[in-house]
Amino acid sequence: YNYRMDEMSAALGVVQMQRIDEIIEKRAAVAEMYRERLGEIDGVQLPHIAQEVTRMSWFVYVIRVGWDEKTPEMQSKVRNHVMARLGEAQIGCRPYFTPIHLQPFYREMFGYKEGDFPVTEELGRTSIAIPFYNNLTEDEIDYVARVIEKALGER
Repeated sequence: YNYRMDEMSAALGVVQMQRIDEIIEKRAAVAEMYRERLGEIDGVQLPHIAQEVTRMSWFVYVIRVGWDEKTPEMQSKVRNHVMARLGEAQIGCRPYFTPIHLQPFYREMFGYKEGDFPVTEELGRTSIAIPFYNNLTEDEIDYVARVIEKALGER
């Protein structure tokens, strides 16, 4: 593989670095709007930010749903239902924190199986990455939140 950056990507990176503080501030504002809006919804667990953290590097916004269900199957069902509703509403999302030990290579090479890392597996079943970028508007965040709230109300 050739991992060297081409000139166009390097030029873009240089320009973006000139506005890095602005980008970071906008991302922090988007994260705060999500926290305020999604924090009102029963069944949504927000990212935990430790008290000693002074500045987050927001590159993704991940929520958890269905963690309060009793069985792994129900946890997955809730997460998949919310993701389906987001998709139907044309809102991009994806599962997050896929347990690496359950990937074919690790299963075959090291014999890992479901149940070996239950906390990791629960995170894998309940995590969703929702839209997150600098210029996400309050209206867009509200739309995402409404779809999530409605989906959780259907369970």
